[in-house]
Amino acid sequence: MPRMSGSPALLSFAKMHGLGNDFVVIDARERHIDMTESLARAIADRRTGVGCDQLIVVGASNRADVSMRIFNQDGSEVDACGNATRCIPLFVGRDVTIETNAGLLEASRQGDLVSVDMGEARTDWDQVPLAYAMDTLTMPVSWHDLPPPAAVSVGNPHVVFFVENIDELDMARLGPMIEHDPLFPERVNVNFAQMLAPGHIRLVVWERGAGFTQACGTGACATAVCAIRRRIARGPVRVTLPGGDLLIDWTPDGHVNMTGPATHVFDGTLDLADFTPAP
Repeated sequence: MPRMSGSPALLSFAKMHGLGNDFVVIDARERHIDMTESLARAIADRRTGVGCDQLIVVGASNRADVSMRIFNQDGSEVDACGNATRCIPLFVGRDVTIETNAGLLEASRQGDLVSVDMGEARTDWDQVPLAYAMDTLTMPVSWHDLPPPAAVSVGNPHVVFFVENIDELDMARLGPMIEHDPLFPERVNVNFAQMLAPGHIRLVVWERGAGFTQACGTGACATAVCAIRRRIARGPVRVTLPGGDLLIDWTPDGHVNMTGPATHVFDGTLDLADFTPAP
């Protein structure tokens, strides 16, 4: 676990990833860090910063073992990140309850894997949220030749398209277009899913604020929930992402459990002065 440097401008961090979805994780449990959108974006920059898909700030909590704030590569703060949540037990060194903007999450190590209770999936249109009322199981909308999608929130908003062949899609064009569609007032994560078997889904995710990543934990959860709701899958569901596999189970109490690997890559130190614009 990284420790804070004595200099007020120096911060220790850990570089971690879940299936290639990578993070800079900063320990703010004993020292307040005024993380801003511009600072998060500068640290996450792969050319001039440390580089990551998401910046994670682990802090103290009165309700849980730790708190977690999540900043996308573009600096925007979001409420949930499944792959980052799996990294927290490794970062802290034990199983933990984590306070997030999406609620309290339980994360525990299971051998070489980490299991997380991501809380309840929310399927009402205003919980996703969408701009106006509609059926979220088979939405009466689409884009170009995509089939009608499903929508769900697993701490953050997701729209899921089930297609015959992912490789035939122009996902680089469709992803950002759908992310910013006015139908999604908080923008949306765009999931392109292909059923390989009733218990196996291939998935590529365009993440809001980050673009394509090697894996999206909440995307895997959202896609499995939508597939089970449509009765084209049975749980638990293996979701294969570009970075590897996650196992998703939607339990009878409505909670979504996610199990997969988490990896600590290295520790480092950054100087905040290098990321602060000159006056």
